Amino acid sequence: MTPAATTRPAAGHGDALIALDAVRKSYNIGRPSEAEVLHGIDLRVGRGEFIALMGPSGSGKSTLLNILGLLERMTSGSYRLGGEEVQGLDDAALTLRRRSTLGFVFQFHHLLPAFSALENVTLPALMAEGRVSATHLAHARSLLDAVGLAQAMHKRPSELSGGMQQRVAIARALVMNPPLVLADEPTGNLDTASSSEVFALLRRIHAERGTSFVVVTHDPRLAARCDRLVELVDGRIARDEAITWGAEPAHAG
Repeated sequence: MTPAATTRPAAGHGDALIALDAVRKSYNIGRPSEAEVLHGIDLRVGRGEFIALMGPSGSGKSTLLNILGLLERMTSGSYRLGGEEVQGLDDAALTLRRRSTLGFVFQFHHLLPAFSALENVTLPALMAEGRVSATHLAHARSLLDAVGLAQAMHKRPSELSGGMQQRVAIARALVMNPPLVLADEPTGNLDTASSSEVFALLRRIHAERGTSFVVVTHDPRLAARCDRLVELVDGRIARDEAITWGAEPAHAG
């Protein structure tokens, strides 16, 4: 089923956590001309939104997510994060903004195999401050409890199932209390049951904490459980619609 096509009005800078205007991204591929991947993206992400980002392979989803995550610089345009223009910031300032504002969940969890679940969750705090404070340690424990891993926090990744490892990765993404989590195919490496459980956990965190989520997914069933669908086609936003829960987005990539 196709959700009701409700086009969302653009939020102003003041009420948007993220505001992209005319964002373009080109790559130099060793030829005299550059290859442009994103062609003038305008996007608003409001505080507390839960957004599915979809599109076929090569549509620019990963590039857009990397720009949102301050992992790549755009070629031109404006990107305001929490009201601050980030385009002119140097690498050190971008790193600080990324640590304080953004959490990341990837398809492959990237847990350190020699570390326990608890130690993996505290890594962002260790990287940001050079040590893990008692406050951060207590927060990490509470997050592992919240994701159902209170009894497994001292186990290493090899002792956990794929779904449990992804829960550790979600707790790690939240340990610095970011207002926005970017999730790139967070259930793409899981079976159907584990995928549904992990996605339900993301939705619960969103409901309880008010954290904003932008979730890249190829699965229309998961996208239908989001509140908004942004679809990229050939580097442009082809659709930006509110989703009626339980309706499956059409033409999903």
